[in-house]
Amino acid sequence: MSEFSKLFHERIGLSQGQNITFDSLDRVLEKTAQSIPFENICIINRKTSGISKANLVDKILIRREGGICFELNSLFYFYLIENGFDAALVRGVVYNHVKQDYQDLGKTHVSILVNHEGRSYVVDTGFGGNLPLKPVPLTGETATSYNGEFRIRKLDTNYGDYVLEMKLKHKDTEWKIGYAFDTRKPIYDVTEFNEIQSIIAEHPESPFNKVPLLTRLTSNGNITLTNSTWTEWKDGNVSKETIESERFKELAKQYFGLN
Repeated sequence: MSEFSKLFHERIGLSQGQNITFDSLDRVLEKTAQSIPFENICIINRKTSGISKANLVDKILIRREGGICFELNSLFYFYLIENGFDAALVRGVVYNHVKQDYQDLGKTHVSILVNHEGRSYVVDTGFGGNLPLKPVPLTGETATSYNGEFRIRKLDTNYGDYVLEMKLKHKDTEWKIGYAFDTRKPIYDVTEFNEIQSIIAEHPESPFNKVPLLTRLTSNGNITLTNSTWTEWKDGNVSKETIESERFKELAKQYFGLN
């Protein structure tokens, strides 16, 4: 096992000697979702670094921070490649359900396309609390995990040729669009995502450059922290607490390992 894979397994609490196959990806995705938070602290603090394998390893595996989609999925892409998978990165656009339209920031969502035995699947570790915890086939079949149901629909939009749809457990009664993505332009060089990082960090309409947001899945729900609220979903029940700055620091350290 490579040094990179050892570090990754240590970060997500997976045994070092475990050989990763397509069939064991579900478990790796679950452990990743429960261990590595989706968070924007570096953007809020204006301390971003260039997107590279070395910087992602330092940030997420050594300093044990989290990241946004282009960081989390780039790191997981490197992990897949190291373990012999046929994978590429793809760009897309998240759907804004408040506006009932796609976000105006361009293709700023990043996910992973995995090819296995002649079939293609979406793998995503960077979609906040909406993570499909198993590969989702491009055939339209539903992938079901403990946090909901996910499927891919072939649909030509201005943002790509497919859309990911989801029905989150305890939250959704109908299918809703997660994001559109483009399989026709696979990406193998993560430095392309420096452009995305600049948009996310600087654009006035970016949802991630105004207040801190930290979220990760738990074994029976998810937790979300902002500078003013602490929200915990557990077995379909939600509790919400209004917080001050000292409480924010405590929760960030206790539940997300961030100082």
